[in-house]
Parts: sequence; C-alpha cells; structure tokens
Amino acid sequence: MNFTLSHCSITVHDQDKALAFYRDALGLEVRNDIDLEGMRWLTVGPPSQPDIEIILETPDMRPPTDQEAIRALLAKGSLTGLLFVTDNCDATFEKVRASGAEVLQEPIDQPYGVRDCAFRDPSGNMVRIGERRG
Repeated sequence: MNFTLSHCSITVHDQDKALAFYRDALGLEVRNDIDLEGMRWLTVGPPSQPDIEIILETPDMRPPTDQEAIRALLAKGSLTGLLFVTDNCDATFEKVRASGAEVLQEPIDQPYGVRDCAFRDPSGNMVRIGERRG
C-alpha cells in the first residue's frame, strides 16, 4: 500500500499577507490560487517537495458554527504551526528575519539533535525551522 501526504492546512487571517510570508520570506512556491465562487483556494509548497501542498485557509472556509472559535484561537496563537527542515538554519534564519517576520527564537542547538529557530507568521502561527545535526 502506498500512503503519502498530499495536503495540510494552516489557518490564516489574511491570505495575501500569509502568501507574502510563505512565498517571499520562506521561498515556497504557489501551487494554486483559484477563486472558487467567492472562496480563494490558495496553496503553497516547498520547491523540493512538488507533491506537498499547504492550504492557506481562512476561518471563513470552515463551517459557520466554528468560525468564531477558530478566529479566537488564531488570535491567541493557539492553533498548530508548521515545521520545516533546512540545510542551513542560520542562513535561513537571517533571510526570514530580514523579511520583518516576528522572531520567537534565534537559532540554538537543541538537546534532541537539531539546530532550530522559530518565527510567527502574519497570523500568529508558529513556524519552526530546523537543521538536523550529526
């Protein structure tokens, strides 16, 4: 049985601001940017993983009964984030920091074998970037 990941999603307040961060600061490619009857289907992905798409979804894309709760959790930074791996954490950190992204953690060596750093995207989601060591 072949079993692979094709899509994952992250909730954002503003798709244009999120796109600027994920495309311009992190270097992800736009995979889809389609208007579907008033809903924008916007996906990005790493150039090295053409089969993976990250959906930049807004609370409006969820059932109406859930939208307010999702907005509240997003405002607190309480939703899940994304973790990326790079071959050079320090250089990636400098590039993302230069974009004006909010730094949560400068690069440090973790006891579990990675060097990593962390940022917030424009919606407050945590984005961690790690480099495997050893």
